[in-house]
Amino acid sequence: MTDTPTEAELNALDITDAEAAEINRIAHPLVADPAPDANDDLVRIDSTVDGVVFVTINRPQKKNAFDAATIGALHEAFETLHGADKVRAVFVRGAGGMFSAGADLGWMRDAADWSEADNRDDALGLARMLKALHDVPALTVALVEGAAMGGGVGIVAACDMAVAVEGARFAFSEVKLGLIPATIAPYVIEAIGARRARQLFLTGNAFDADYAARIGLIDLILPEGSVDDFIGMLTDSLVGNAPGAMGDAKRLVNDIAQHKIDSGLLDDTARRIARARVSPEGQEGVRAFLDKRKPNWAG
Repeated sequence: MTDTPTEAELNALDITDAEAAEINRIAHPLVADPAPDANDDLVRIDSTVDGVVFVTINRPQKKNAFDAATIGALHEAFETLHGADKVRAVFVRGAGGMFSAGADLGWMRDAADWSEADNRDDALGLARMLKALHDVPALTVALVEGAAMGGGVGIVAACDMAVAVEGARFAFSEVKLGLIPATIAPYVIEAIGARRARQLFLTGNAFDADYAARIGLIDLILPEGSVDDFIGMLTDSLVGNAPGAMGDAKRLVNDIAQHKIDSGLLDDTARRIARARVSPEGQEGVRAFLDKRKPNWAG
């Protein structure tokens, strides 16, 4: 057992408010206990008291291309958000007006000399990061500025919702390098369907935001300079939603998608709504509605 520090020892830690803020710069009320090895240089996490979190790929000098370290930092961020209370929305974006150029060239150059087993282990890092993003309980929203290429489009597809600023470009260019977009395929196919995926994967051609919206990869095209307005509008619309119910609704969709409608599914959905009705949020929400007042989670 360690001794309790003396007052003199505590005073020896005299630091300014600015220094304290710097030491605690990634700590905030919504993201619980960031891991000590999380790399805040590669990925930034910011939050608001309204339950909104921003995850930013922070390699603008590399057009936010990702390597193993960046993928690890993103994975850490998304895993941390699985346990964060009261988070309603998570916005994913790139620093410096560019979403992501995909794989870092240096990382690709190194991988060319690895064995198949080493490449499989490396690819699992990206696959697990995308799954961690896909399974974040809150509403995840990709904010695409500039371009999203290759694996960067995988991040877009793994989010629940995506918007792009006018002029944004997209491409699955893996076949031009003799590769395939394997780890991102489950999310892209879920977003745009198998036929569109075949066309885009096999041609490798770039496409614009209009086409991305037409095939369902993005939900909305924003005029230049309107990203902040969109963020405010969406977050305002979520304030009245119960965070726990949002997570349960998301799991409902994930579990039921592509599931055959049979007696097992009917029983499962009945159990889910019954559980929701007797939950603290369900009880509070219905009682608040009947009492014509706001529920306790609404601002």
